Amino acid sequence: MDHITQRQLFLKHVAQTSDTPLLGLDVNIVKAKGITLTDVHGKEYIDLISGISVSNVGHCHPEVVEAIKQQSEKYMHLMVYGEFNQTPQVTYAKLLCSVLPKTLNSVYFTTSGSESIEGAMKLAKRATGRNEIISFKNSYHGSTQAALSLMSDENFKNAFRPLLPGTKQLEFNNVSELDQITSATAAVVLELVQGEAGVRIGKINFIEALKIRCEKVGALLIVDEIQTGFGRTGTLFAFEQFGIIPDILCVAKGMGGGLPIGAFVASKEIMSTLSHDPILGHINTFGGNAVCVAAAEATLNIIIRDNLVARAKEIEKIIRKTLVHPKIKELRIIGALGAIDFGNEELNMKICKFFIENGIITDWFLFCPTALRIAPPLTITNEELEKVCIRLVRNLGRSL
Repeated sequence: MDHITQRQLFLKHVAQTSDTPLLGLDVNIVKAKGITLTDVHGKEYIDLISGISVSNVGHCHPEVVEAIKQQSEKYMHLMVYGEFNQTPQVTYAKLLCSVLPKTLNSVYFTTSGSESIEGAMKLAKRATGRNEIISFKNSYHGSTQAALSLMSDENFKNAFRPLLPGTKQLEFNNVSELDQITSATAAVVLELVQGEAGVRIGKINFIEALKIRCEKVGALLIVDEIQTGFGRTGTLFAFEQFGIIPDILCVAKGMGGGLPIGAFVASKEIMSTLSHDPILGHINTFGGNAVCVAAAEATLNIIIRDNLVARAKEIEKIIRKTLVHPKIKELRIIGALGAIDFGNEELNMKICKFFIENGIITDWFLFCPTALRIAPPLTITNEELEKVCIRLVRNLGRSL
């Protein structure tokens, strides 16, 4: 029998949504620890994107691993519709609410960011009795059909129509378009920092005007912090930097320390509308899985105890100071979430592939292919970060 490689089996049996996953490179990771990934040949890679802002506390943090072990020995899955008072859910929900504004005091657990958005959209419709949902051009809120309906990019949307009716996209950071939010609008879904647009940061005057407009017409403001939450931007949640409080907050990614978990959070009053007319207004099987919630609690405790919010700010300072090169046309960064924009898609793809081949994991953005993503674990040390930034700059000097 002919020898079949791991790569061949991967391409044969694991569903692919790209012709060239990871730029066609044969990378078979067998271990991840801290900021380092190790492949089957013993080659080490520095993870500069944290699995897309997931591993905020690094890979396989020992306290997260221990929490997973302890909970898995007690129980893993029970029914999650309120039949059982599960201690991991209760203690984590209490902890999460304790670090949020008092109006965000009720947590609905999900298994992903997309599902958090889906649930938040349903909640807004149920709470307001309206059906229009407004989002912003170049935003990304997930790939399920309702979340996809919030996207403006027809390249991603058109093949899957018809999508959810009653959706509209406005220009991000354009105050003059906010009058299109009316008494027919159930909710506005917002990324304060547009991740897949290449780290486009909301302007304070725009965010403030948006919140005022929503309050005036009775529309709920859903803030998507799936990529920016849990210390990534230099505050525990990005909305703290913009002087607003969401009506509904969506989180996931960095929440679980590497395990799949998300949530949408609102006031008890708003959330209660899902409990009647009809009952079970939103249900799932695995939301609030005990092991995932235990991992999330350990993760949040680490972020708070080790002040990783401050680390994100320090990471930004080091990156701004060190990543200087003529090929870099613009550096957009907030905390430990940055975009290195070369202004040229072909060059960016070459650089991305070159870096991966040379042991630095990064990638590009869905709606900004000219820019390289940089979002290291918040546990990266100053020395480690300075070394990798110097490597990046030196490699940029090569004839790419």
